[in-house]
Amino acid sequence: MQQGYVAVLCVLAVMGLEAAALDECEITRLLQDKLQYEMRLQYMKHYFPIDYTVQVQYEEVLRPSNITHLRNGTVSEAALRYLWFHVSSQALLRIREVLLEKHPSWKYTQELCQLFDALGREYSKYRQTDVDVVVADLVKQVHSASADSRRKAVRPKALLDNCLKVMRMLYGRPCRWDST
Repeated sequence: MQQGYVAVLCVLAVMGLEAAALDECEITRLLQDKLQYEMRLQYMKHYFPIDYTVQVQYEEVLRPSNITHLRNGTVSEAALRYLWFHVSSQALLRIREVLLEKHPSWKYTQELCQLFDALGREYSKYRQTDVDVVVADLVKQVHSASADSRRKAVRPKALLDNCLKVMRMLYGRPCRWDST
């Protein structure tokens, strides 16, 4: 199954379309494939110094428990996916900020960024009024990296682990993924 998605990406890349023609479920499925445990372990742990951390804003750490809390506060699923996209893409950018182009993880993070860019094109259709106020405020905080914002040291692999767990929570049922 994974090879099929890789083939689709290769064909689209050759055609110069990258992942633009894919819908939200297909893109997140490709992200899920890219975020396999072995890849996260290799690129986000083994290729970094022991106990290496990245400084992120407190709001850039999105865990399944945060999603559960927001769901109980009656935030819509679409708004939660919108929040996940912004938090996860920002976390990925934080990881890329510390990498040199020749770092072994550079290409891997670049591929993830391309998938997030494709997903961003899907989410660019959202209007700010379509998103719950709580989510809109969180997205605003994520994108406003002020000097007085609370910072947290997080391992790169943990950021991508959370990205995958939350993505599975939000997309597993609507995209009809097998329980993986």
